[in-house]
Amino acid sequence: MQLVVLGLNHKTAPVEVRERFSLTKEQIHNGLRHLSEYGGIDEAVVLSTCNRNEIYAVVDMDTDESEILKNFWSDLTGNEDDVSEYLYKFSDEECIRHLFNVASSLDSLVIGEGQILSQVKQAYAIAHEEGATSTIMNTLFHRAIATGKRVRTETRIAFNAVSVSYAAVELARQIFGELDQSSALIFGAGKMAELTAENLVGRGVKKIYVANRHRDKAEEMAEKFHGEAVAFDEALLHTSNFDVVVTSTGSPHYVVTPWETQLAMKKRHGRPLVFIDIAVPRDVDPEVDTIPGVTVYNIDDLEEVVDEHRQEREKEAHEARHIIDEEVKSIQDKFQYLSFQPLMARLSKRADKVRRRELRRALGKLPDISEGDRRIVEQMSKMIVRKLLRFPMMEINAAAGTDREQFYIEAMRSLFKLDFIGEAEASETENHNWDAQQ
Repeated sequence: MQLVVLGLNHKTAPVEVRERFSLTKEQIHNGLRHLSEYGGIDEAVVLSTCNRNEIYAVVDMDTDESEILKNFWSDLTGNEDDVSEYLYKFSDEECIRHLFNVASSLDSLVIGEGQILSQVKQAYAIAHEEGATSTIMNTLFHRAIATGKRVRTETRIAFNAVSVSYAAVELARQIFGELDQSSALIFGAGKMAELTAENLVGRGVKKIYVANRHRDKAEEMAEKFHGEAVAFDEALLHTSNFDVVVTSTGSPHYVVTPWETQLAMKKRHGRPLVFIDIAVPRDVDPEVDTIPGVTVYNIDDLEEVVDEHRQEREKEAHEARHIIDEEVKSIQDKFQYLSFQPLMARLSKRADKVRRRELRRALGKLPDISEGDRRIVEQMSKMIVRKLLRFPMMEINAAAGTDREQFYIEAMRSLFKLDFIGEAEASETENHNWDAQQ
């Protein structure tokens, strides 16, 4: 068994690459539903956010994990582009540490932001719902989520942390100065759009306009911030009313095109217009940035904005890494013990298979045996197996995590002809069988 993560993020790939691999919930559900078709991948969780796309997987040791995961990712996204130069791959301890850093927001564009932990929870929930997780991923993600919570509780990493939406508003302030004389149009009515509106209002913006494909959601959000809902397809016709446009939809296609932007600019009579696109995939066609008087910023342009309080958050990040070190060591110890569960499960299953076979043969020669006597014989056979395995099981369990571990694994493989023992990908059923024997 090998634990692997393959992915790209805001540190390794620009937004124009990340957006090509952005995944919807439906795509993730569908992909994980067909995970069994990819020989060599036993468990998987897919994490896709605006700043990262990652596949965490449990793969067979004799599998070319990079190739099989790339194939799965290609089918998942429908994209066959070679982006090897942007990818990273971590295995085992490095994989565990990376996930814990992600869940604790140490690997985020904004250190300390809180949204990533809920995104990790959601990614795991989808995989669990589709039956794509078992012992290893269940253990790993439960611990990752707990670690993320512990970091936020035991450090001040979230203190003065900023969000992507906050950074977008700060960027607008850098451009326009104070916003009390400016109005803004927001494309989208989701959580990110709502946070953006909240930050804009908090910075004194004069009026908020909201455009969303579902007009009722636009009206609901506009009412909340005493703004005005406008028709999605006609939003830029109101361009004379605002100075900045923030886009945050979940659309897979551009919602702002060069043609309509050019028409809108004619009505502005030379007044500049700024687009801040915080969506991935991007909402604003890059060609819009070539139109005179128009400036387009995307999510990658926000990095300079989030430097405020960075030094203070880095200090807290240092404390957080001590917590992560503890948690990584703890879960590694747990995985060492987990490595013997499949061994004991397989041994137990093999012994019970022999017991049942011999019991059938014996009962076949006793056609007149009563039902009561049959139960007595069956119970006796179970107790014989249980008592024979008791001391070997105790010795195996005691060897977990010691220098004797590999010796016992090899010995049991040889003595009992147990293939692939010592690997933690044994089925939950086998583990439950062993638990029942205990």
